[in-house]
Amino acid sequence: MTGRLPGPRGRAQLGHLRRLLRDPAPELDDLRDQYGSVIGLGAGPMRLAIIGDPALLQTLWSTPNEAFRWGHRFNVIGFVVGPGSMIVSDGADHRRRRSAVQIGFSRRRLNRWIPMIVAATDAAIDDVVVGTDRGPREMDLYPVGRRLVLDVAVTALFGERIAEQADRIGELFEAPQRYLESPAIRQVPHPLPFTARARVRADRAALDRIIDAEIAELRQRHPVDGSEDADEVEGIDDVLGVLVRDATLSDAEIRDQVVTLMGAGFHTTAASLAWILRRATLEPDLWARLRAEANDVLGPPGSRPDGLDHTHLARLELASAVMHETLRLHPAGLFAPREAVTDLALGSHRIPRGTLLLWSPYLAGRDPAVWSDPLRFDPGRFQAPTAAQQAIIDRAWVPFGRGPRQCIGFALAQMELVLILARIAQRLDLTPTSTVVPRPVGMVVNRPDGGVPVLVAPRPAPGVDR
Repeated sequence: MTGRLPGPRGRAQLGHLRRLLRDPAPELDDLRDQYGSVIGLGAGPMRLAIIGDPALLQTLWSTPNEAFRWGHRFNVIGFVVGPGSMIVSDGADHRRRRSAVQIGFSRRRLNRWIPMIVAATDAAIDDVVVGTDRGPREMDLYPVGRRLVLDVAVTALFGERIAEQADRIGELFEAPQRYLESPAIRQVPHPLPFTARARVRADRAALDRIIDAEIAELRQRHPVDGSEDADEVEGIDDVLGVLVRDATLSDAEIRDQVVTLMGAGFHTTAASLAWILRRATLEPDLWARLRAEANDVLGPPGSRPDGLDHTHLARLELASAVMHETLRLHPAGLFAPREAVTDLALGSHRIPRGTLLLWSPYLAGRDPAVWSDPLRFDPGRFQAPTAAQQAIIDRAWVPFGRGPRQCIGFALAQMELVLILARIAQRLDLTPTSTVVPRPVGMVVNRPDGGVPVLVAPRPAPGVDR
């Protein structure tokens, strides 16, 4: 077992750390090229271990949760999502909170959201094509995708009851997102008014008021008396309704879970959609193949989505492969932290307690020892994989993590991205205005620089000449 992890020494560490916190993607590439897929940075209370080796990630996720702490001093997300959020919880509190939320993402409930997602995509496309009768329209689809993802997230979490408040809810998430993307020095805790931190507190309080009003309405409409059975809870279409009827969380805990799910389901999914559209439109013939598959699976572009279900989703194999390949190269989170509370052994490496471990799906997805020609965009890696290819996918495709701390909304995110991609390919011609793969930007959420600039034109109905 080795002692100190490979990595820069002396004053060079400070430069690497600064670049990692300012522009993480190229710095991760540089660190891997110099030191490999396991890198040590810092010392003492600022000791970091970056883990990108897929085999060691499997070891990490098979290690008992009790060996780590998520509510550690460097977890600045807790200021936004609240102390009762499952993502900053440990031990019994984490298990209880996650268990309550998990019910809201049951497979039957996910399947019931499929027509809603396609209908929301159709509404977004209808807005995009306004004015295109005079020719292709140049625009950035990133804000369009953000609004679409927001509408889906609000409906899935709150139901149709407060869909009209989607714009307000989206606005209230902007200041927290900007705050989390700001330099670490600007996130030092303080009580001062008229600052970015104060704005985040105010916006979080406004979000809490919206959630509290909905909780009160749900309790008045459906008083919880302890007699609810599993089938009754399963019949609820939105996550907040499930949490209220489940009755195992306090109102403060419910608020923190909903804010957590909104933040994760909004910004990260919107960034992933932007990457998917950028990469798919850059590949020759791929857009036409996506359209052909969508026409075959989803029916005519003008057909209503009411009859769509999980069987249709399963047949969107190319769209799913494009989603998987994009997130291999461009996971929404470049790394995620957890603190070791005991000394750990990862392969031949010793990780002292107190080390902040940054596990990286970005490094795992680009590991040249695992993936053939890792920087090449090739959705075929995920279509009918051989047993050997599937083994690689199982251990090295980890944009949502693995194990008991896996992203709880991973199934919704994947379903959403596949359906949106298929429907957009079916109904729109997209021509990228730049043929260059953009650089990634964003500290907490990795998104393409410049958004999704394209020329947009609606597809004519089948059999109609242009």
